[in-house]
Order: sequence, then structure tokens, then C-alpha cells
Amino acid sequence: MSAARANNNSDTYKATAITLILFGILYLLDKLVHFAAIGLPWVMNKDNFLLYTAIVFLLFKHDKSVGLVLAGLWLVLNFGLITALLGTMSAYLLPVALLVIGGILYVISTR
Repeated sequence: MSAARANNNSDTYKATAITLILFGILYLLDKLVHFAAIGLPWVMNKDNFLLYTAIVFLLFKHDKSVGLVLAGLWLVLNFGLITALLGTMSAYLLPVALLVIGGILYVISTR
């Protein structure tokens, strides 16, 4: 049990370290290149930092629950953006997403 816990902490530290390094690189590049000046203001949008963190945790942490929660939180916070991008299809997105997530959770819980 302690080996699994140590591995979990190691994964968390690694993902956190990579996230901090990524944020440092992004801030440095923004000071040098100015993303807004080249037409990429969304790169330094504060909401997207949550998405960047979710992606890093999904890539580098063995337990995907933290990354999934962060990605879900980003989706909830940016639901207006997502529905604007999807247009008329957005009316079906929430019910389908709820059905898919519910089905996945049901399958996982019955194993």
C-alpha cells in the first residue's frame, strides 16, 4: 500500500513540476513574443491555464481522476464558449454527454 501511495505522490509531484515549468515558459514567451500581438490572446487567458493543468495531469499522472476533474471543471466554466463553437449542435451536447458519462460510470461501477 505504501509503495502505491509513494508512486501516486511521485506522479503528483512530477505533474505539478511540469505544470509549473509550462506556466513559466508560457509567461516568458509572452514577455518575449506577446501572444496578443501575434493574434493569439487566448494562450494567456486565465481560464485556459486550468485546461493546460488538466492536460498535463492527464498525460503525466497515472491516476487520471485529477486531470478529469480539472478538465470537467474547465468545461463547466467555459460552457458558453463551447456552445458558441458548436452552434446548433450544442442543444444535443449536454444530454449526450450526460448519457455517455453516466454509461461509463455505470460500466465501471459494475466491474
